[in-house]
Parts: sequence; C-alpha cells; structure tokens
Amino acid sequence: MKKNIKYLLSLAATLTLTGSYCVANEAKTHTEHWGYTGHNTPEKWGTLSEKFRECGVGLNQSPINITHSLHANLPPLNPDYSHNSKSIVDNGHTIQVNMEAGDTLTVDGITFELKQFHFHSPSENHIEGKSFPLEAHFVHLDKDGNIAVIAVMFQEGAANPELEKIWTNMPNKEGDSKELKLKNIAKALLPQDKHYYRFNGSLTTPPCSEGVRWFVLKQPMSVSKEQIKKFHDDTMHHNNNRPIQPLDARMIVE
Repeated sequence: MKKNIKYLLSLAATLTLTGSYCVANEAKTHTEHWGYTGHNTPEKWGTLSEKFRECGVGLNQSPINITHSLHANLPPLNPDYSHNSKSIVDNGHTIQVNMEAGDTLTVDGITFELKQFHFHSPSENHIEGKSFPLEAHFVHLDKDGNIAVIAVMFQEGAANPELEKIWTNMPNKEGDSKELKLKNIAKALLPQDKHYYRFNGSLTTPPCSEGVRWFVLKQPMSVSKEQIKKFHDDTMHHNNNRPIQPLDARMIVE
C-alpha cells in the first residue's frame, strides 16, 4: 500500500501540467489587475484573463484543508539553507524576500533552488479545519521550472525574532524594494521538527499554475499579536489569502 501511494503521488506530479514559472508570478502580475477584495476577488480570477483560466477550471488547485491524510512513511525533508537574503519587496500582494543563489531542497531525486519566500495572513492552507494567523511560502524551482513549495504556519504566541528582522525592514509602500542582507534567515524561519504533509497543487495566486509539489510542515512557528498587527497595518496585506479549494481526487500523505 505504501509503495502504491508513493507511486501514485509521483505519477500525479509527473502528469500534472507545470509549465514555466517566473518567481515574480507567485505574487505579482500587473498586466491583469487581480486582488483579494473589490471587483477582482479570487472567485473571479479565472475570468480576468485567458492566462488565469486555470484558477477557475483547475482540478488540483491550492490552498486546501489538510484532512484525511494517508500515512506513507515519507522520507525526511532536509532543505539545505545556508545563504543570505538578497532583497525585500512589497509587490502589491504580499511582502516577499528574495534569496541569494545556493539554498536547495532535494525531493524525488530532483534538486530545487530556493528563490524567495513570502507571507499570507491569515493562512491559506488549513490543517484539520484550523486556520493560522500567518503562513510563509518558501518557493523553489528546479532547472526545468518545476515548482516546490514548503509552507510554514505561524501561531500566535511569543514574538518571533527572525520575523522581526524582516518586519523592521519592510518597504514603506507598494512597489518599493530594497536590499536586505539577513544571514541564514530562511533556515531560521523553519521549525526544528520538519514532519510534513505532502500533496500536489497549484500556485495560490494567478495564473494558478498546477503541478506544484506542496510540503506543509506540521509544527508551527510563533508570531506575536503585535507582529501580526504590524504586518496588517504597515503593509495593508491582511486577508491576502485565497479561499480553500476542493481536494477532488487528490491524496494527502504524511
């Protein structure tokens, strides 16, 4: 049974359309005006442009509610993060930290390079129906443009000193970017326990491209109420979360 699960998961990842990916597209498209409120909400993304069609008709869309997962004895997730951040940008939809080259994640015998990470508040993915006040997405690409995302949840508690380094350097307005050199920042934002859920999905923003390998870590990190408020107040990016999408025929394994 475990071998069958692993085979089906690998097959689904192979057959699902991935397409090429520009890192900026995970949270930035200016030719078509999409958003989370007003006239261009997530429910309408698929009608805004032919390029966004998959947002409306895709059958492997993200985010999802993680429930009824299958136990498959997944191999350890061992991201090799040791490099510094390069810059920080407010791209109009989130705060994004761009990374220097060299941080990698190897899964299914394929090496993916960490390009950037960014934030959604509240969380996009849910775990057993539970939403979190903040979720970080660590976006990786392989040499062919295939995508792997590690998602980290943050629950309200003590202030997070690593988040504070980012929050204090956030750009002042939409479209602004600036240099940001933080040592080992990506590694510092991951929990010690890296047990995870895995499923096939999509980008959570237009063009909602499918074929994305998702790895949602089970152990949340901490974020204070004040830090959540600062993200909302200073960036105006609260509620930048796409609604939960149907699981359809997909499996979630852990």
